[in-house]
Amino acid sequence: MINFQHKPVLLNEVISGLNIKPGGVYVDCTMGGGGHSSVILSKIGRNGKLIGFDKDEDAIKTCKERFQNDKNVEIVKSDFKDAYKYLDENGYAQKIDGVLIDLGVSSYQIDTAERGFSFLHNGKLDMRMDKEQSLSAYEVVNYYTEKQLLKILYEYGEESNAKNIVKNICKARKQKFIETTFELKEIIENSFPKKIIYGKGGVSKKTFQAIRIEVNHELEGLKECIENLINLLNKNGRIAVISFHSLEDRIVKNVFKDVTTGCICPPKTPVCICGHKEKCRIVTRKPIIASQEELKENSRSSSAKLRIVEKI
Repeated sequence: MINFQHKPVLLNEVISGLNIKPGGVYVDCTMGGGGHSSVILSKIGRNGKLIGFDKDEDAIKTCKERFQNDKNVEIVKSDFKDAYKYLDENGYAQKIDGVLIDLGVSSYQIDTAERGFSFLHNGKLDMRMDKEQSLSAYEVVNYYTEKQLLKILYEYGEESNAKNIVKNICKARKQKFIETTFELKEIIENSFPKKIIYGKGGVSKKTFQAIRIEVNHELEGLKECIENLINLLNKNGRIAVISFHSLEDRIVKNVFKDVTTGCICPPKTPVCICGHKEKCRIVTRKPIIASQEELKENSRSSSAKLRIVEKI
């Protein structure tokens, strides 16, 4: 069995927030090692149903083995953004009581050097969540134009030092292809003054994040995915989304604001002409963040934000 170690983030808050009903139908869009799924399963009982998705083959293998004796678990290898298509085509529309989307990268993916996600471990530049896809971090770093690299570092990494980093990447790859995470890390660190590197810590973090988002198309279609999943919910069904950086959270926040807002006509319009109606109510007025206790046990929960809405 693959040692898919991953401590589920905000576990108690997710389980409480989903308001799980025995016998209900629940969807885990990003199963990972099955941490959240296992607790959801324990709450719904044998008469409930859990449908889980992941595009990482290692996660699929882990969960199939973990839940092999649970007949009420359905596991699908798919990008979570396509989950709504599978659910709709298989008769789950308006039968779903809860959906969880955890947008984080798993500890297993980060800590497995050969997956190439982290600047803390030396491995081949990869970063693919789905190992069957062709685009990897290697292609992005070595073949994207200077303009393309600047765009993703500014937009996805919010990296203020993007120009220096990209200039040095382009200079280095003229000499030889950049093949490993440590080679890229060295180029990034050499783009900063030494006092910033040692004073600030992980200066590679934003660049690695930007490249990972580009490789896995993490923001592309996220808004439409959440909207489509909301449409499949039962009345009183809930959707919970855990985000880990401001770009994701902004998308989630805006979608939730839209689906919980009624008329959007200008204030002085005498009669509503927009036809916009709220579909949900907000469950979490402010995003839920990790407790001090969880932060002590799992430092990777520090950037997690949980937002939940309920279908009306």
